[in-house]
Order: sequence, then C-alpha cells, then structure tokens
Amino acid sequence: MADYLKQSGLAGRGIVIGYDTRFASEDFAAAAAEVLAGNGIKVYLCSAATPTPVISYGVIAKKAGGAIVITASHNPSSYNGFKIKSSDGASAPTELIAQVEKNIARIFNKPEIKSVPLNEAGKRALIESYGIFPDYYRKINTLIDLDSIKKASLRVIVDSMYGAGSGYLKRILSGSEIIIDEINNERNPAFPGIRPEPIEENLHKLSLTVKRRKANVGLATDGDADRIGIIDESGVFLTQLQVFALIAFYFLEVRKERGAIVRSITTTGMLDKLGEIYNVPVFKTKVGFKYIAPLMLKENALLGGEESGGYGFRGHVPERDGILAALYFLDFMIKTGKTPSQLLTSLYKKVGPHFYHRIDIEFPENRRQDIIERVTGQTADKIDNVPVARLDKSDGFRFILEDNSWLLIRFSGTEPLLRIYAESDSMARVNRLLNIGKKMAGV
Repeated sequence: MADYLKQSGLAGRGIVIGYDTRFASEDFAAAAAEVLAGNGIKVYLCSAATPTPVISYGVIAKKAGGAIVITASHNPSSYNGFKIKSSDGASAPTELIAQVEKNIARIFNKPEIKSVPLNEAGKRALIESYGIFPDYYRKINTLIDLDSIKKASLRVIVDSMYGAGSGYLKRILSGSEIIIDEINNERNPAFPGIRPEPIEENLHKLSLTVKRRKANVGLATDGDADRIGIIDESGVFLTQLQVFALIAFYFLEVRKERGAIVRSITTTGMLDKLGEIYNVPVFKTKVGFKYIAPLMLKENALLGGEESGGYGFRGHVPERDGILAALYFLDFMIKTGKTPSQLLTSLYKKVGPHFYHRIDIEFPENRRQDIIERVTGQTADKIDNVPVARLDKSDGFRFILEDNSWLLIRFSGTEPLLRIYAESDSMARVNRLLNIGKKMAGV
C-alpha cells in the first residue's frame, strides 16, 4: 500500500489507519502504521476502535491519500481483514486492488520491508494520533438536523454487536430527549452467541429487549458499523430490502429530494417501482460497494445500497454508513410521527407488498465447480409455475420471473458460502423459490 501511494503520487497526502474491536486489531493497525511511516508517509492513526464509515470520512477530513482499516466487518470472530479505502474515502476500486496485489508479488520476491517503531515515528511526527469523531459529527450535522432529532421523545435500543459502533449513536445524540439503551456494547472479540452481522438470526436479544422495554425501535450495527439492521416496535425484524426501500421512500417523499438510486442486483424491486413513481432513474450493479460507489459518484446519486444492509448517501463519502442510516431512519419516524411498522404499511400502499429471504449454505470448497455446473446447466422455462422472463449472469445466476419475482444463486465473495435469495409477493412463494434454488444447486 505504501508503494501504491508513491506510484500514484498520493504519498504526500498521508494515510488514515483505523481498526475495529476484533482480537489484536489495534496491533495490526500499529504494525501497518510503522511500515507506512518507515516509507516516509504520514500516518493518522486512530486513537481507539473506530467505525469504518467514520474512518472513510477521516480520509476526506484530512485530505489523505486513502485509508487502511483493520476489520473483518460482519464475518465470524476468527476472521480479520485488511480493508483499503481510496482517496475519496470509498471502497478501493478493482484497479487499486490490482496494483496493490502486484506490489505484494514483487515484495515477496525481494522482501525489504521498511519500518519505524511506533514511539520513534511519533517523535518524528510521522505518526499522529487521530480521534475522528469531532470531524465526523460536524459532517453529519450538515446532512441531517440533529437538533430536531434530539427533541423527540423516543426510546431506542442500540445493539452494536460488540463492534466498533459502540457508543456512537449515544454520543451523537447526547443531551437529547431520546432515551438510548445499549446492549452488546462492550468489547468482546469472541462475539459470544452471535456473529456481528445485523440480520434476523443474530438479533433475537435486540428483539426481546425492544419488546421488554417497550421501545420505539431497535437499531443494530455490524462489527465495523457500516451496515444496519432494524427491529420494529413489536420486536419484528425489518428485512434489509424493506429498510433500503423505506430509506429511499424517506428521501423521495419526506425530504422531497431527487436523484438516481444505485442498487445491487440482490436488492428489492420496490426501488424500481419507487423510481417509476417519483421519476428517478434506478441503476443495478454487481454485489459490492466497490461497484456501487463509482456509479454513485458518476450519477451524483441520491443513495446507493446493497442487500447486506449497507447504504450510502449523496453529500457524504461514497461508502456505506450504518450510523448515518440509523439517524435518517429515526428522522423518518419523527417527521411522520409513525412507528416502523406503520412506515412499512405506507410503503406497501405505494409499491405493493414485497417479501424476501436469504439462506446461506456452507459447502466444501471442492464442490464449488460442481455447484456452478449444476446451476449453469439449468434451462427451466418456468419456476414455481411462472415463466422465466430472463436470466442475469452478471453476478451469480438470477432468474427474473414474468411477475417480477426473482431467485438468485451466488457465492459469497468473502466466505465459503452459497447464498440463495428470493423476493416475491408472499413469504410462502419466497420459501418455495428458495427450496427450488437449493434443488437447482444440489445442496
């Protein structure tokens, strides 16, 4: 990464390095900082575990050449990762990753690693401790009226899933009428009882807490707080597709803003219907914000998002931000005076009911090719007695039916998982489509 910054003329701008709450993340971050400093590049090293979207904004605030984030995001506790951000704070595009990979290959052949110990680098002003929160708070306050949110009488349960988002919403909304109760907010790299992905199966405790404390809403952020999960006032999980459509509805209907919507192919057809109703274009991409972010920038998009619960917004870094998404959702509730379930009812009145589910199946790596061949060989003209309108192979195998229901079979890009997704007009049909997908893949 140090070589990349030099090759691209960005070395003089320095780099932000941050980390999450996983085991030894701060030590990996310190080691990275020592190498960047050893190459003469100024490092702004986060002073504490910090959410990825906050680190992304730190790139903008410092006008840095990029960022390194030590995090495995939503993955299990045994994982960690080295995440790269570009000079605009976005997920590294494929060409940046390709250049770093070339540098890795060269270094393995000639291992001469320059490094400066942390203390010495600090004395030489090559490494500077950086607490990003004040810069981030000022930016957030330009995007949303925090003062009006703080006046609302709400009880909110926040589940940071033992991750880097711990304390952030409470800190942003300090001094407000809103009562914020936090759960799973201590550091525990084992993520006991859960994996830090804010999906229904990992949010039972949040659901029970919302019901027990008669809260207005439950908000969960994943391990590095770039994704969000929402529990309604009755303890019911809102799917990521419902949340994405609700946030789009908020911008289009409540804030009266207009602009393109960028969505991955795994997200909801409700966005296409909202696009038609409000006369805004909707663009589809492969899965991953590295595909969504460039299109957001090109189209000056209103928002972009993916099925994982990660959403990005115009005027901010072109990256997922679970904290800002949570604030926008609270504002939606406050501006309309509606509960989360009532907001969903309002959305369905606009676009009709849509139901969705995803199943993840672990598989031995040696079965990957067999699964690909099985799915590729499918020539079904009908699925669940509905004609197949077309097959999209841009990222996996997505069967779009004539009634706009869809079934997608694809591999995870980060884990040995086969993922099967479906959206239709009832949960019964969704479950039937998922079972058909399993049979197609032979799992």
